[in-house]
Amino acid sequence: MSDRGLTHIALPARDLDASIDFYARYADLRVVHRRTDGGAGVVWLSDLTRPFVVVLITTEVTHSLGGWAHLGVACASRAEVDRRCRAAHEAGIVVDGPHDDGPPVGYWAILPDPDGHHLELAFGQDVEVAVEVAVEVAVEAAAERAVERAPTGPERD
Repeated sequence: MSDRGLTHIALPARDLDASIDFYARYADLRVVHRRTDGGAGVVWLSDLTRPFVVVLITTEVTHSLGGWAHLGVACASRAEVDRRCRAAHEAGIVVDGPHDDGPPVGYWAILPDPDGHHLELAFGQDVEVAVEVAVEVAVEAAAERAVERAPTGPERD
């Protein structure tokens, strides 16, 4: 793994422990880094699948990732989305969904974290497939450009 591309999103949090618990329960995120910086608690949360973290910083929450803005987590099945939604509902969290919008949106629900930041739980969005196809197209385009730039005729060694 390398630190290239999108590496993190930072969110304000009033209570780090409450937020850590929420993201562990509903998004399978774990603390990979914790420190105090200028008096503010800072944690990095990761699902350990790629070099990307959710950074939580103890501060006043003046705005939240809400409305259609959200963090999205892929679940292994519809049943897993249902299980996590049921657990959230039983914990007193207001759950929007699940909704079934078919491909590419899939089966999804929104849960607010303790500070109102939205977490989407989803199954069937096939983000990996879309990215793989885009990578294939980009590799083919790069190969075509390389052929177009290759010297021809007497310039060759």
